[in-house]
Amino acid sequence: MSCGNGLRILALGTVGLLIAGCAAPGEAPSSLSTPILAALSRAVSEGGVTIERGESYGSLPRQRLDIYRPEQGEGDGPIAFFVYGGSWRSGDRSIYAFVGSALAARGITTVIPDYRLYPDVRFPAFVDDASLAYAWTARHVAAGCGKERPIVVIGHSAGAHIGALLTLDRSYLERAGQKLPRPSAFIGLAGPYEFDPTTWPTTKEIFATARTADSARPIAFARHGAPPMLLIHGLADDVVKPKATRAFAAALQEAGVAVEKDEIEGLGHIGAVKSIAKPFRAEAPVLESILGFINRRLPERTARSACNTSS
Repeated sequence: MSCGNGLRILALGTVGLLIAGCAAPGEAPSSLSTPILAALSRAVSEGGVTIERGESYGSLPRQRLDIYRPEQGEGDGPIAFFVYGGSWRSGDRSIYAFVGSALAARGITTVIPDYRLYPDVRFPAFVDDASLAYAWTARHVAAGCGKERPIVVIGHSAGAHIGALLTLDRSYLERAGQKLPRPSAFIGLAGPYEFDPTTWPTTKEIFATARTADSARPIAFARHGAPPMLLIHGLADDVVKPKATRAFAAALQEAGVAVEKDEIEGLGHIGAVKSIAKPFRAEAPVLESILGFINRRLPERTARSACNTSS
């Protein structure tokens, strides 16, 4: 057995563990050991990508982010800002190297931040962290060369919940900094947008500090003037039911927001993000859907030669 095949088999086994760990709305995998995560990242990495690891967007240990850049130049096109899931309790940016690599290999600079987790913090601290990381991205990655690059917020599961709040509730970016550019688009993968986390048994302690239930529900912030959105959900998702995306899409459409909904047969909860990885890409066209949406909604890609590093 070759080393490459061995790593791929390990990656498949790891995904099996991830799927086994799912249990409730917004809940994704429990933390896995560092060696397995590192092996999974190596197994699904792609060429043509440079990575800047551990940039600080704040003073706390989990306020760090990684940047994935195309080796052949970024252009002035969109930046993807990816927020991972993990039931607001677990997660690490290294697990999702395959997301950054897949998008950067296709010309899209991608930023993946860590954020603080329960029980160290409760709502809204993790959304505030994501907003600080977004502000850092706007200042250090999107700015420069005479043109501000648009930022597309992408989130999976609990990360879609966080990303949707960041995108729709203006108060987060207002606290994060002055004159920050708003997200140019939002892409949600299997997000729990409409349930009440203040009463759900597995999340009520995490959200006990919410001012109101609606302050923690993205659907409550569906509003006219929000950026275009793509909502992807697997019809085989038994962790966050597809009705969450349907209800959110309906509320957005009623508010006059340009929203696209992509429901995929046979796709489960972890599959919504797992299928972005090279070994599992044939399972569902999630990556193609993301790229198609970005190219339709934010098509401009002007090549540039002198601005390939953060300021």
